[in-house]
Order: sequence, then structure tokens, then C-alpha cells
Amino acid sequence: MLKISNLNVSYGAIHAIHDVSMEVGDGEIVSLIGANGAGKTTILHSITGLKKADSGTIEYNGQDLIKTEPSKIVTLGMAHVPEGRHVFPTMTVEENLEMGAYITSDKEKIKKTAESVFERFPRLKERRKQLAGTLSGGEQQMLAVGRALMSNPSILLMDEPSMGLSPLLIREIFSIIKAVHEQGITVLLVEQNAKMALSIADRAYVLETGRISMTGTGQELLNNENVKKAYLGA
Repeated sequence: MLKISNLNVSYGAIHAIHDVSMEVGDGEIVSLIGANGAGKTTILHSITGLKKADSGTIEYNGQDLIKTEPSKIVTLGMAHVPEGRHVFPTMTVEENLEMGAYITSDKEKIKKTAESVFERFPRLKERRKQLAGTLSGGEQQMLAVGRALMSNPSILLMDEPSMGLSPLLIREIFSIIKAVHEQGITVLLVEQNAKMALSIADRAYVLETGRISMTGTGQELLNNENVKKAYLGA
């Protein structure tokens, strides 16, 4: 479904991503873990066209994303839940969801998709007329996920969904990720909470200073002594 080959990305003189190659298969949850500043978000931004790569290829269902405008990428069935949520604070919950469906003009379809989002997130339904900026951090994260689902994506790119949340809300967000996956949506998850990310992953990659240092199934990396010492507090 998604294939990255020999990706290199720079910020001026800083070479941030070094020859990264990774794949996400149809129907998988693939986690990308690593320390803060390792380059995880840069990889997601390169996939969605927010950051242009220096070299390498990014293919999604056979289409070259590096040559595709960001505004077109979302129409291919890809949605991005950004780090820090980035909801529209002065717009209502309902209006935020409508923004996620901007690629379709079918009002009936938008209504049905919004209702399915509200079924998954009852708290958002209760607050549908509330300004997004007044929601709690956990509710804003739910809204960011719901907004992404409004485009009916085939693959969901998630960047640090547990950031700033309490342990209880983190468990809830990861339950939501699993439920979304069970609906048939492929997930590429970037996450600093390595234990949670690996526990739900079919496969995973470890990124260190812009390079892939390890890969394996989620369970293999959970049991890897180096991963335990570096990321699991063992």
C-alpha cells in the first residue's frame, strides 16, 4: 500500500532523514517509534507532501507521492492526524468535522459520515455545537481523529496521538486506534509511547537520528533487550 525507499530529507544543512526505507501493507498497523527529534514527524510530512524530500521515492498504491501536490494526496484515501491535534479552536466540533470532509460535495454522505463519527465518539456528539478550543485535550484528540475519518480514508497517519494525555485517556485513544483498524483502515502510527505503540502493531520500525535501526513485529521489538533499555524503561 505505502512504500518508502531510500528517503533523504534535509532542513538546510541538517540532514534529518538518511536513506530510510519502510513499508505499510494493506490492513496493517505499523508503528514508527523513536526518541524526540529522531525524525518521525519529518517522515510523515514527507509522505503527505508538507516537506519535500531531497531524494528517494514514496509510493502509495503505485502512485509517486513526491510528485503529487499535498492537496491531491488527501483525495487518494490518505488522512493525517497531526502532532498537537491542530483543531480549529474558534469553530464548533461539527464545523471541524465538516472541514475534514472538504473533498466531497455530497451533503448526504457528509451527514452520514459525521453520524458514524458521533457514534464512535459520543462525547463529541454531546459537544457538537461547542467550540473546539474549549474541549479538553483528550476530546480535541478525538476530534482530530474524527475529522480525519470524515474523508473516509484507506490509511490513517497518526502523529503522537497520546501526547499530553493522562494514562487513562492514552488507553482510550489506543482503543480507538484499534477500533478504527478493525473497520478496515490501515494505520501508520508515529508514537513516543513505545510500549503502547508496539503492543498494537503488526510490524514496527525504530528510528534513531534519522536512520532505521531496527524492524520486526510489534511483539519482537517489545521483547528486544535494546528496545527495552532505550524505550521501555527496562
